[in-house]
Parts: sequence; structure tokens; C-alpha cells
Amino acid sequence: MIALLARQLDRLSANSKLCMWLLLLGTMLALGAVQLQQGAKLQSDILAMLPILQQDALTQAAIDRVEQQLSDRIYIGLVADTQAQAISAAKRLMQALAQHPDSFTDISSANIDSANAFNHFYFAHRFKLLTEQQRNLLSQGQQDRLEQQALAQLYNAFGYANSALLSQDPLLLYPANLQALAPSQQLQSAQGILLSTQQEASGNTRYGAIVMAKGVGSVFNPNAQQQQLAALDASLNQLSMTGDIEVLKAGALLHASAATIQAKQEISTLGAASLIGVITLVWLAFRSIFPLVIASLTIATSLLFACVTTLSVFGELHLLTLVFGTSLIGIAIDYSFHFYCERLSQQQAATPAVNAVFPAASLAIVTTVLAYLGIGLTPFPGMQQVAIFCAAGLIGAYLTLLLAYPKLANSPLKPRPSTLALAQGYLTRLTLLHRRLRTKGAAPLALIMALLCLWGLLQLTTDDDIRNLQQSPLEVVQQEQRLRQLLSGGTDNQFILVRAQGEQPLLQQLEQLAEPLKQLQQRGVIGNAINLASYIPSHQKQQQAYQLQGLIYQDIEAVLGRLGLDLGLAPSLRQQYLDSASLLIEPDAFLASPAGISLAPLWLSPSGTDPTPQYGAIVLLGGITDLAALQASIAPFTQVELVDKVADISSVMAKYRGLTLTLLALALVLASLIFSRRFGIKLTLWVTAVPALAALLTLATLGLLGSPLTLFHALALILVFGIGVDYSLFFAETQQGKGVMMAVFMSACSTLMAFGLLAFSHTPAIHYFGLTLLLGIAFTFVLAPLIYTFTRTDK
Repeated sequence: MIALLARQLDRLSANSKLCMWLLLLGTMLALGAVQLQQGAKLQSDILAMLPILQQDALTQAAIDRVEQQLSDRIYIGLVADTQAQAISAAKRLMQALAQHPDSFTDISSANIDSANAFNHFYFAHRFKLLTEQQRNLLSQGQQDRLEQQALAQLYNAFGYANSALLSQDPLLLYPANLQALAPSQQLQSAQGILLSTQQEASGNTRYGAIVMAKGVGSVFNPNAQQQQLAALDASLNQLSMTGDIEVLKAGALLHASAATIQAKQEISTLGAASLIGVITLVWLAFRSIFPLVIASLTIATSLLFACVTTLSVFGELHLLTLVFGTSLIGIAIDYSFHFYCERLSQQQAATPAVNAVFPAASLAIVTTVLAYLGIGLTPFPGMQQVAIFCAAGLIGAYLTLLLAYPKLANSPLKPRPSTLALAQGYLTRLTLLHRRLRTKGAAPLALIMALLCLWGLLQLTTDDDIRNLQQSPLEVVQQEQRLRQLLSGGTDNQFILVRAQGEQPLLQQLEQLAEPLKQLQQRGVIGNAINLASYIPSHQKQQQAYQLQGLIYQDIEAVLGRLGLDLGLAPSLRQQYLDSASLLIEPDAFLASPAGISLAPLWLSPSGTDPTPQYGAIVLLGGITDLAALQASIAPFTQVELVDKVADISSVMAKYRGLTLTLLALALVLASLIFSRRFGIKLTLWVTAVPALAALLTLATLGLLGSPLTLFHALALILVFGIGVDYSLFFAETQQGKGVMMAVFMSACSTLMAFGLLAFSHTPAIHYFGLTLLLGIAFTFVLAPLIYTFTRTDK
């Protein structure tokens, strides 16, 4: 196949090949322009890199609801010495944020209308409501205690009893029910502002006011992100002249902003450093400007193919793809190195040099692209982008070698005997070392190396936590933790999903879950829970409350007499009770009302197309301190599950880490089959042994360094395989090793610069990726020349 393709290319003139290359280049430029006009964008959403989980429809709907509620929302805490200062600052901030409607909407604190909305909805259903205490007293025949409580309110100057309420609720049961609707929490409200107290170590009490707002547009969109940050800073600056106010901020906006800034810095610094290093390397090797131009052209073409292809496939380009993609510079330039080193070694023109490196370059492009496409088999859209980006970029560099070099890189090249002599000297020393080991016996050294490798592998641990995808600055994390304390735990990413085949069975399950959740709060396992059972009693519970209240209204005259109220109220009260017999609180009516509209996202109704209709309800949780205890408490409920997307994704990462390592082993087998037809069994084993040994030594070194094995290490090992095979192939193909040795040295240096710099990234995922490649390429560089010494020196 390779020989046939080489013969076909030989029939084309250098000018014809250049025209084909220019046509491809023009096509890619036009395609890129079309993509930009159609709205292709740069994406910074870290969530875009997460795996796609296979969930049932109801669970996925619940996850989408929760993410929709939590995403794009900013929380601001204003801490002051007095409550008045905190309230004043919150009001001014809300006014300032309202001046930026293009950036923020739904600006709120405490909802001053919520009490009125709840009262308006529930008062008509008062005969179907009872608190737990009221229910117990009535069921135990202790109605007199309720009457005593009512009398205490009647004669309390600060009580809530009035003639209008007494004429419709003589025992004053309704106010307690209304108060019990809100979940218990430490927060309070004043003047429409949500407040929390904070006890400092000095003993002083400070007051925190909470302001919330929803961003317009995704916080992961760079344009919307910058617009929201500018509006937030401008609004907060208006508070800087109003006394000692401490500002605490939390929300996805801050994490996304930190990720964007970090990614852009790393793209500019790592990419620029890699490019400068490559240019310096080329200049030192050839001392000519033209190889620099050709090398730069190769890199530019490679990046063009990479960006346009990625935009065409995905419609967007992730920032982290560009960070990973900086390593493409160190790989794409390998073709230029091998081409010019072949020319130096043989002192020949461009076309013969291209023909000389063509077989090894073709085998290398196949194996390396396959390695990248192996990354694309993972369920990570971000990693799929990296695979397409790098594979397309390498194809662009390969086509530039075949089509553009014969014409553009045919200028005279000054001899560099000293550089080639260094390469030959290195190979000669390896040959002498090889012979010495064969003479004196290499078994003890091999045994020591094997034991060290085994020890390192035994020390290797795993870590599949998705939090390693991004590490936000400490200041952002600390502010978020403090604000969570003000919010009494806030809302965590984990939540409970309850499901049932109908509305009433679902509400009954939520009611059964209420007591375990209450106990968890008392034990401090969770800080709070928002359960729809607090707001929508089941029909069964409503009917029980109605029957128990019947004990009051069946002898209402006696009750009014004991309370000292007008007996003339009895007929009206009895009639009101009887009229409400068929009036029930229904989920749809409550969630559509002003009282329940904010809770509507927690209710999941089946779509009309569902073959087996299933209802669901989300129970939001906050301040979780012990996930295992939480899981154990809900385990007895068959239709209740804890949805923990973080744990689910981490589990998927562990699965695909193992799959990736398996894929690496299969790639070695496949490469062996491909190479055996050209090199034979013996040389094929040497060629594939180099990347295999490099991978094992890398894993052992990671174990000795205490670096846990993650999916990103496994993905990097696939590239170690691809690049290691490249080096091995060129040594296997060459008859005179000095040119290949020089090219591999330059290639390894450029790759180490690119990947070595990635190892210094502050993003753990990128750091792991870069560290693995740094070690893997270093071991590959040491091992690859042994192919030449083992297979050529005895001839």
C-alpha cells in the first residue's frame, strides 16, 4: 500500500503537488470562514468536558432541572457590623444591579410577597391542614389543650388573633400551619432582605445580607461572562463608599471566570514558550532561516487543519482543547525535522528526501492518528475535541510534507557535519554500551530495573474524582464556603429524586421521607432540605386533617362557649367546614399559583408520549456533611434515590480509564500486525517493545512520585504509544542512523518542551496529561535508539 502510494506521488511534479496543497489550504480557509459566519465560537464551559451519562428519562430531567436552577446564578453576601448597615447595603446593591438588565435578571433577596401569596392560597384549604402537634392532640382527644393555646393568643397583646380570623378559625389553627410551611432554617428577613447572623471568634456578632441574581446568558460564554463581571464590579464599586462592608461572592460565574483566565494564560504562555523553543531548536540545528520558515509553515498549516476540522465537527472550540492542542506544535514539526535531517545526512534534494522519509512517516501518521482517535472513543466531548484537533492537525502537517516540501523546501542546505557527528557519537556510545553489557552480562541490571519498575507499579493508586478537571483559586473557594455558612448550607449538587406511578403515591412517599430528613438535620448530616411534602399534603393526609377538625366543628357551640366567643358564629363556621369537604390542595394548582411558582421546577410530570407515565419530585439538599449516612437513611425507600452526578461521572471516568488502558494494549497488538508485514516478526517486536516499555516505566515512575493514576494519565499513555512508535519506525527504516538520531533528538526536545510545559499547568487534568507525556517521551527517547543498536550493529 505504501509503495503503491509512493509510486503514484512520484508521477506528479513538484509544481502539481504544490497546486494540490494550495487548493487544500484554500478549501480549509474557506471552510473556516463559513464556520465563523455560522456562529462557531470559543467555548470555556468546563462542564462541556464531562462525560455523557446514560440516565433514564426521569433522572436526566431531574438533573437538567437542578442544573438549570443552580447555573447562571450569582450569590452575594454583604457582611456589616449592624443589621441596618447590611440591609442598606443590600438595597443599594439590588438597585445597582437592576441598572444592568442586559447582564442580570431576577434580582432578589427575601420575597416580601411570599407570605401574602401563601396566605391567599392556603386559607381556603385551612380545614385540610394540621401541624404534627395539632394532629397528635386531636387524635388523642386533647382538644382542650388547643383551646388553651387559643385563649392565650386571645389575651396576648402581641398575639395574631383578630375578629376576622376568629370568625373563620376559632381555635387559631391556621397561623401555626402557615408558619410550618417554610422549611426550618437560621435565616430571617427584614424589609424584604434575607439576613443571617455570623458569630466571630472575638465574640462580636456581624450581620450578613444575601442578594441573588440570575445572569443573562450562560456564564461559560466568554462574552456573557465578561459582561456580567463588568456589571457586578460596577455595582459593587458603588458600595465602596458606604462604610465597612465585607463582600462575599459565590456562583458558577466566578469559577468559570477563573477557568477562562487560567486557560487563556496557559494558552499564551505554554504555546508561546513551545513555539519559541522549537524555533530556537531549528536555528541551532540548521543555522538557516529557511528551515525556520518551512517549520513555521508546517505548524501554521497543522493548526489551520486542526481548528477548522474541529469547528466543522463540533461547531465550537473548547479553550482546554487549545491548551491540550499546544502539544500539537511539538509533534507536527517532527516531519520537518526528519525531512531536513535526511537532507543533511544524505546531502540530497527535497524530493528524494521526502521519498526517503515517506514510508516511516506514513506508518507513523497511521499509528499516531489511530492513537488520537482512541482518545475520541471516550465519552468526554472535550477529549473528543482534543482527538479530532490533534489528528486533523497531524494530517495537515503530513500533507504539507508530501505536497509542499518538494517545491518549497528545495533551497540549498548548508552542511552541518558537527551536528551529525554528535548524533553519530551518541549512537556509537550506545553500541559500545550494548556490546559491553552483552559481554559482562546484563541480567543483574535488568533484574534491578525490573524490581524498581515492579515497586513503582505496586505504589500506583487511582483517583477518578471529576473535581480534578478544574481547580478554582483559593480565594473563590473560601468566599463560597463562608457564604454557604451564611446561607445555612445553601443547595448542594446532590439531591434526592422520588418517583411514583401517580401524583398521590408520589406525595405519600415524600411524606414518608420527611421524618428521616428531619432526623438527618438534627444529627447535622444535612443543613436543610426542601421537600414538596411541606407544601402539598397528600389527599390522604388532607382528609385525615379534615376528619380530625370535624371533632371541633361537630360541637362548635360548646367550643365557642369555652372560648367566650359569640355563639352566633357557630352556623357560619359549621357551614364553612362542610363546604370545604371536596376542596383539596392539588399539585398543579399550587405550583401554578404565586405561592408555588418558585417550587414548580421540583415537580416532574410525565410527558404525553411516555409509555409508562411516571411522576417525580426533587428534594433539594444543603450543607451535606456525610454522604454515606445520607445514603444509608434513604436506602429503605425503594423509589427514592440519591442523585450524585459527581459520583456518577467519577464512576464513568474509572470505567473509561480501564477501557483506555485496554485500548492501549489492543493498539500495540494492532500495530504489531501492521508492522510485521513490512519488518518481520523480530524487528516488529523491537519496534512495539519501545512504547510498551516506555508506558510501563512511566506508570512505575508515577507510582514512585505518588501521582495517582487517572483517565488523563491513561489518555496520555496512548500518545506515548503513538509518538514512541514514530521514533521506532524511523530507526527501523534507516540504514544510517545519524540522520534519524538527530531528527529524533530534535523531535524529542520539541515534544518535551510542549508536554513538559503542560506538566506545569495549574489545572490538575492538564498537569497529569503533561506529566505523563513528559515521562513517557523521555523514556521513549532513551529506548528508541536501541532498535538501531540491537538490529544493526551485528551486521
